[in-house]
Amino acid sequence: MMKAVGLDVWIVLLFAVAAILHGVAGMGFPLITIGALSAPYGLTEAIIIVLVPTAMLNLIAWLGGAGGMGYNFRHYLKKYWALVLVSIIGSALGAYLLLIVNTAYLLLALAVVVLWYAITSLLGKKIVLPDTVPSLIGIGFIAGVIGGATNAMSSVLLMYLLSLSDDKNVIIKVGNLCYFVNKLVQVIVLKDVIATVSATTWGVIGLLTVISVAGIMLGAKFSKRLPSDKFRLLILWVLIGLGLKVGWQGVQMLMV
Repeated sequence: MMKAVGLDVWIVLLFAVAAILHGVAGMGFPLITIGALSAPYGLTEAIIIVLVPTAMLNLIAWLGGAGGMGYNFRHYLKKYWALVLVSIIGSALGAYLLLIVNTAYLLLALAVVVLWYAITSLLGKKIVLPDTVPSLIGIGFIAGVIGGATNAMSSVLLMYLLSLSDDKNVIIKVGNLCYFVNKLVQVIVLKDVIATVSATTWGVIGLLTVISVAGIMLGAKFSKRLPSDKFRLLILWVLIGLGLKVGWQGVQMLMV
């Protein structure tokens, strides 16, 4: 049975801060929370703890804002359905890998790629991935695998989205659409583990979800005042921080 989760002060602050950042930058919540929770609870259990809050934040970031829920649902799903489809396939594979493979090596490889991308971009060497079907399939599948196995989908997917558009609204909407689908796939694959979660833990997860929703709404207000160039710079620095965190997590897993 999954270990019980308490509503400790540090967990409340962790979810609040991560949600605010997600509201500002459109990403970061799952990696920050899982990075902090994986040490005391383990990677698989950490992913399950943040599953519902993350899915709610992804839905809000995808469907909320200008145009309304109906427009955002139809427009982004119709235009980017191929990216969503390949990410679903990758997510299923990644979630199964989470159950059978030591993810330390995947985390280390991811850290190297993310840090290389962010640092070279900050140095002015913009990486432009081709807007082609093979590129879409490859990046979508890889992002799905990594998202399913580690919840670090955003780090890879943003490389593709940032190369296609400087419109922060498009980047946030499409990214969170793919992240949300990734959560649905994880629920299906990890259903046996999820079934062991106690009622008390579900209660804590429910309260953390409420806190997270309040945080993303607060962060979204800050985001409206953030110019596109500042938004891109913020994401690159967030990627560096997340890359270092993921790499250190991989090293720790290998040392155990």
